Amino acid sequence: MQSNKTLIRTEHPPHDGANIKNGVAPSRILRKATLFIMIFIISFTFPNLIPELTQKEQTIREILEVLERQPTDLANVTKEELAEVIYEESRRYNQDPKLILALIATESEFYNWAVSKRGAKGLMQIMPYVAESLAQDLGIEWSGDRTLFNPYLNIRMGIHYLSQLMLDFKDVRAALTAYNYGPTYVKGLIEKKERIPHDYYRRFLTAYKSI
Repeated sequence: MQSNKTLIRTEHPPHDGANIKNGVAPSRILRKATLFIMIFIISFTFPNLIPELTQKEQTIREILEVLERQPTDLANVTKEELAEVIYEESRRYNQDPKLILALIATESEFYNWAVSKRGAKGLMQIMPYVAESLAQDLGIEWSGDRTLFNPYLNIRMGIHYLSQLMLDFKDVRAALTAYNYGPTYVKGLIEKKERIPHDYYRRFLTAYKSI
């Protein structure tokens, strides 16, 4: 502990009188006050800025971990960029990224070059005639297979399509079934008051729980 001699000054204080007269001390106080006000405004206006950034990074990392465990046949750099696309497009349409991953798992098992017996293609297994219409809605240049097998564009079109179906059917199970069976078929069942198939939705739930 320091003695009182170092705390209590008996000699003349430093000659700051001239600086005070010239406005140096007041300007220093003004700078501190301005800095304090700026920090207060930022913290008040963007209270969750840092937590949101952290949450975004964490979610993208989790998406990437899922992609890295799957046989996508895509380069590692592509997977990293794809994880960001899945996150951003999910947020754009207010979708759960985990739901999108489960849909990809159910449709293509994450294999980018997957082609179904009916002709659906890519990660989210979109039929060419549907994809062409979606590309037009999104302002994406349509180049057939080149567009469908582009993982970023396939994800954009697939999430957009799913979101449209959810708005149309206002029911997650019906929308997911329509994604696989086709909206016309599912609407026909609903109009006839017939039972909607549950097998696809059950497979989706299994994939969702395993991610």
